[in-house]
Amino acid sequence: MCLLKVFGLEKKGVIFRVSGPLVIAENVKGVGVYEVVEVGEEKLIGEVIGVEQDRAVIQVYEDTTGLKVGEPVYLTGQPLSAELGPGLITSIFDGIQRPLPVIQELAGIFVRKGVKASPLPRDKKWDFKPLVKPGDKVGPGDFIGVVKETELISHYIMVPLEARGVVEWVAGEGSYTIEEPVAKINGFEVKMYQKWPVRKPRPFKEKLDSKEPLITGLRVIDFFFPIGKGGKAAIPGGFGTGKTVTLQGLTKRSEADVTIYIGCGERGNEMADALHSFIKLTDFRTGRPLMERSVFIANTSNMPVAAREASVFMGVTIGEYYRDMGYNVLLVADSTSRWAEAMREISGRLEELPGEEGFPAYLGSRLASFYERSGLVKTIGEPSRTGSLTIIGAVSPPGADFSEPVTQATLRVVRALYALDVGLAYRRHYPSINWLTSYSLYVDHVKEWWSKQGEEYGLLREKLMSILQKEAELEELVRLVGTEALPAEDKLTLEVARMVREDFLQQDAFSPVDAFSPPSKTLYMAKVISLFHDYAFDALKKGVGLEKILTMKVKEKIARMKDIPVFDYEKAFQEIMDEIKKEFELLLQEVG
Repeated sequence: MCLLKVFGLEKKGVIFRVSGPLVIAENVKGVGVYEVVEVGEEKLIGEVIGVEQDRAVIQVYEDTTGLKVGEPVYLTGQPLSAELGPGLITSIFDGIQRPLPVIQELAGIFVRKGVKASPLPRDKKWDFKPLVKPGDKVGPGDFIGVVKETELISHYIMVPLEARGVVEWVAGEGSYTIEEPVAKINGFEVKMYQKWPVRKPRPFKEKLDSKEPLITGLRVIDFFFPIGKGGKAAIPGGFGTGKTVTLQGLTKRSEADVTIYIGCGERGNEMADALHSFIKLTDFRTGRPLMERSVFIANTSNMPVAAREASVFMGVTIGEYYRDMGYNVLLVADSTSRWAEAMREISGRLEELPGEEGFPAYLGSRLASFYERSGLVKTIGEPSRTGSLTIIGAVSPPGADFSEPVTQATLRVVRALYALDVGLAYRRHYPSINWLTSYSLYVDHVKEWWSKQGEEYGLLREKLMSILQKEAELEELVRLVGTEALPAEDKLTLEVARMVREDFLQQDAFSPVDAFSPPSKTLYMAKVISLFHDYAFDALKKGVGLEKILTMKVKEKIARMKDIPVFDYEKAFQEIMDEIKKEFELLLQEVG
């Protein structure tokens, strides 16, 4: 990292106090808030979070063991920034965008303090294809060239924000490194990469209302609680409820063009498992390796806590960059609670007045500054395009208590809640999203899109949801008097509700067929259960015994309908619906 030179001398201060990841430096007059500094003889990376007279409060993103009072602090004059260019996809970074595979080659398995490496490879050549010619007028965000980053992602080289005017020169089609200029605009040399401060949202023309859902393949989300492209959602849940498995499933199978997985203070074994599985998996839509559309930011629980904040902002900046190219990006963060714990530790060391449960008073605004960077936007630049950044964050409330500060602060800014239930998780119901406490404010936005898949969507959703709500009401009565004391109609309601839960909502994360459910198949499954419900209640009213309805052969086919392959489901579902009608007709003939 370059040092700021003043009159030929390195501008630097000295360490005044060290308190864990918090360092106070003095003699640093002129330093700015959120400026990157290098701390100590080993030049550890840190960021200024407060300034008072000639003293600066620094959160250090590396282990501060061994730092001494009086050691130098070097100023860089630059904010913490992300390098954005070809090479991001397939990369595995730590919270401050150091490429971990490169660090492993330099320092071994354990990351050594003070070790540095360029986020993007400087020696790799990329095949560049120009999209403009000399004499063209261009402005910020315009495409000037394209690079095939992977088989799945075409990486568009965009004009930086500070450049505009006439193209004086553009490189011809060929191979170049990211350090070689590929165009000159009014004297400004454009390279294939640019830097962007991670705490500053990237600009756009207009934020749009999302009318199309991001299909995740999870029926409980897509059908009951859809999330729009560019939406923001939270997945809170207690220990062992499946937050990590659910987020990894969303990252692997959602219909996003680019996925960014942030392990924010994650356990090392969970992060290693995610990386190991991603490297092996293929994208079911294209058959290509899943890593060819993925970026990993691995910040584990044994890494310095201050770097958790850097990791989430680094991830969202990379997400905005691909959004600006016109891609639909999904970013998942697991988990924001560990970032909040880091904020609480830093705040405590600063001796700030604590808020609820010791968290800082600015907890809500800091979380909002992350989630609010989601959205479906009309980007700046030509050609005209729209892109989206969808953010889903896991929250880890202690004891599954959703009234704790981090969950409540998150719920104030997100528009969809996927509440994981301990009881469902212990019954091995995946995903363990509780349909009674979850919600989505995107339902009305995406109804028109769903109606194009099937006009019955709105009615089907309301019907199945009402069945589940009726079941919840009856459960209290069952606990008091038992199932046998219920009238036949209520017993039938409980049976249909069981079918909704087990045959529709429950999925197998490891099944090649059931792990991802396309919208059309999801709609057919809902139709089948709805049809059974209508025929069953009609037959009950006409005198058919409940026992005969509960022992119908077609129920076995309904239970196995989730395993129907995608390529053959229309015919198969039609056969099930025909069989439902036929069996009920035979039952009605028996009662005459």
